[in-house]
Amino acid sequence: MRAYNFKDAPIKLFGASLNKNNRIVRMDEEVAKTVNEFTAVRIFSGAGVRIRFKTNSKHIKLRARVESNGIDWAIPLSGSCGMDIFEEQERIGNFCPKNYGVLEFEDTFEKSDKLSNITIMLPRNEPVLDLEISIDDDAVMLECDPYTYEKPIVFYGSSITEGGCSSTVGKCYTALVTRWLDSDYINLGFSGNARGEQTMASYIKNLDMSIFVMDYDHNAPTVEHLDATHEPFFKAIREANPTLPILMMTKPDFDFGKEENIKRREIVRRTYDNAISSGDKNVYFIDGETFFGDKDRSLCTVEKCHPTDLGFMKMAEVVYPVLKSILEK
Repeated sequence: MRAYNFKDAPIKLFGASLNKNNRIVRMDEEVAKTVNEFTAVRIFSGAGVRIRFKTNSKHIKLRARVESNGIDWAIPLSGSCGMDIFEEQERIGNFCPKNYGVLEFEDTFEKSDKLSNITIMLPRNEPVLDLEISIDDDAVMLECDPYTYEKPIVFYGSSITEGGCSSTVGKCYTALVTRWLDSDYINLGFSGNARGEQTMASYIKNLDMSIFVMDYDHNAPTVEHLDATHEPFFKAIREANPTLPILMMTKPDFDFGKEENIKRREIVRRTYDNAISSGDKNVYFIDGETFFGDKDRSLCTVEKCHPTDLGFMKMAEVVYPVLKSILEK
């Protein structure tokens, strides 16, 4: 087989960039350090990061090296350290070590002999230090086709936005909706630490994006904090991007701590209503209480907070038509 490093052309990296040390980062390191220490660490995780190429190889062999591969209390190994492999829209496997603590692993996946786009979705938790991709000797390695929507959707929010706690990385709502749309995206979800900081708003407002999804109310430590930060965060983005579609969402686990969640929803809704009243025609709102529908709501979270695969699927089915209608305008 013929081997390529993931940094080699024509292989392309999406949802992240390489820093001066050739490490994958989801956002600018210096900005992340000014937000908080946790964010400065989490930017190296693979949430929303994709490696893409096009090949007619019947086999794809992967060899990876990750940083730590520790135990996550609520995400299985297939999601915390595993990578989902897609041939076009079809998942052909999960690339995962056999146990915790294993830092180097390899596996081979079969695909059709058609010339098709391959997407490797990196782990939600783990920084990938190296990834080697091998294809059949008689196969071609080409640059992937462009996304239908090349300008990325940017998601900013909590551990849920980041992908906790889907069983594999391809099953969280951000991955599902962007795959259905065939859109590039950037995942700026940070567990417990997306709190509407103005330094983060100043960074996001300068990104080239098709839609901004503002999904951080879960991480606001108090109702008062959310009240003090939500509208200023929105205004910072809006002032720099007068026509950018901005979607505001509230937390999906609405049923647990309902009295407080009603207050949180009112704050987010007020930001939206004020924007509408001021003549803003590019702002949208989704009530998180609607995400899980009427059936089996209790099965939609792991522990009354983070969505299960079922919960994420239900979220995606609500978010998708909203984003689709925006992109088609």
